[in-house]
Amino acid sequence: MGLTGAGGGILSVPLLVFVLQLPVAEAAPVSLLAIALAAGVGALLGLKNKILRYKAAGFMAIFGLLLSPIGIWLSQRLPNAPLLMLFSCTLFYISIRLYRQAYKEIHGIPDFDGKPPPPCLFDTSRGKLTWNIPCARALMLSGGMAGFLSGLLGVGGGFVIVPSLKRYTDLPAHSIVATSLGVLAIIASGGTLFSAVTGMFNIWIAAPFSLGALVGLLIGRALSNKLSGPKLQQIFALMTFGVAISLFTKGVLGA
Repeated sequence: MGLTGAGGGILSVPLLVFVLQLPVAEAAPVSLLAIALAAGVGALLGLKNKILRYKAAGFMAIFGLLLSPIGIWLSQRLPNAPLLMLFSCTLFYISIRLYRQAYKEIHGIPDFDGKPPPPCLFDTSRGKLTWNIPCARALMLSGGMAGFLSGLLGVGGGFVIVPSLKRYTDLPAHSIVATSLGVLAIIASGGTLFSAVTGMFNIWIAAPFSLGALVGLLIGRALSNKLSGPKLQQIFALMTFGVAISLFTKGVLGA
């Protein structure tokens, strides 16, 4: 998360599934607490540096919070094997998209060549986004999808928010990462609270895991200028693809 603004749940849920043998429904709330804590600190740092677009983050998070409980409710009623396979399919999509995005950046290929300007334009004179109906609709749908997947799979939703902000706004990269962390912090916090209320939350696993995520986020932010880049993104994409294969196999075997 410190390097890219995404990736927390992509790694944490598979770790909890394989190392601690938790089902996805139990791993998801643990992942959400880790994401909430780490993303919250990252968002506060972004707010301090005035690069977090807090109105956009809050607007997206509102719709994420509305759909997150639906995802949690559904995850508690689906068998573990289908959830593993659904998670693996999500990772396949993420890994391919990340690799293609890095490939385009390395070779100087524009992401959205020939398409109209994004609906959410940043007004440099005011230091704010210019809001309109297409902009609000795009952010609403992105936030809602991130919230639903956050509750269902414990992934946070940064892999939805970051590319959405890249596509629908003209914000610089560091502002996109900070704004994504703001959305993740709110959505993941809401999902954690809902999971605790429904009794699907193990604080003894979640507390040390979240502490590790916080330390990782701070290290990632400190190293972001040296390590972040398209080559690292390609390595991360290949690793994600490998995790997806492992989860899909585990789901097929019904483990």
